[in-house]
Amino acid sequence: MATITWALEPSHSEITFKVRHMMISNVTGQFKKFESKVETTDDDLTTADVTFSADIDSISTNNDQRDGHLKSPDFFDAATYTQLVFESTEMEKIGDDTYKLHGNLTMRGVTNTIALDVEFGGIIKDPFGYTRAGFTVTGKVNRKDYGLNWSALTEAGGLVVSDDVKFEAHMEYVKA
Repeated sequence: MATITWALEPSHSEITFKVRHMMISNVTGQFKKFESKVETTDDDLTTADVTFSADIDSISTNNDQRDGHLKSPDFFDAATYTQLVFESTEMEKIGDDTYKLHGNLTMRGVTNTIALDVEFGGIIKDPFGYTRAGFTVTGKVNRKDYGLNWSALTEAGGLVVSDDVKFEAHMEYVKA
């Protein structure tokens, strides 16, 4: 049995999030700078040890004013808490190409256990001889569980920003 390291291919990977705005629409954002690594025993994905981190200062919603507010102490406090970090504890096989990835997510100095849905896209040998694996990871967190507590109400009494944040990551890895 050999330990295999899978290195992130950043140019073919992305992490995005969606949050309800004024309870009538979604605002989408992304982290532009992030790192990840997966280690498995042979090609057995149930043995996967996954680490992921995102640079909070790289958050982008295509609106400079909103991005500045997200980086402020009202939300992420990027000057103090520079990274969002996920470390896996278990990869549970659910179906042929589906898994539950359990682990600890840390944002703004707060760590909580979460479970993420993983769809395995497959493993291929590319034209250059590299072995690649693809995954789609989805999940949802309550931002207030991590101390992102800023809130405001509309005139009708609805939240300006919902508590739930949905995220989706499309990740491609290359076998080292």
